[in-house]
Amino acid sequence: MKSRGRRSESYHRTIDAEARARCQLFKLAIPVLHVRSSVAAEEFYCQRLGFHREFAYRVDESKADPCYMGLVRDDAWLHVSSFSGDGASGGVVRFEVEDVDKVHAELVENGVRIDTGPVDQTWGTREMYVKDSDGNSIRFIKNRATAVTP
Repeated sequence: MKSRGRRSESYHRTIDAEARARCQLFKLAIPVLHVRSSVAAEEFYCQRLGFHREFAYRVDESKADPCYMGLVRDDAWLHVSSFSGDGASGGVVRFEVEDVDKVHAELVENGVRIDTGPVDQTWGTREMYVKDSDGNSIRFIKNRATAVTP
């Protein structure tokens, strides 16, 4: 009888996982950071942090701002906006990375001022923080216990 019960539990776990996968409504969250200058933001995020611009929307193409940009590096997306009403400067974005120390070395080589770290936190992560010219905190984090943190 016990093996039948175990099979039943395993079966129900599999069915529950399949149902969750089919019913998943949320797919992706992309943070939007407010910036004053799209030109300065593009230089910082693309030239120094290694992102590339996927798109830029401007109401008036003859003017740099206001602008809404989509930036990507590997599988990580970030949007920045100089439109009024799109948030306030001083936001925080957390990027899960494979190797904080490699990112650190790259950013130092690119002339990025490191705000914090790399440091091993008591809660089990290795972290490094940088700030853009608008005071937005960009955090690079690796969970030392597992590959990905929630």
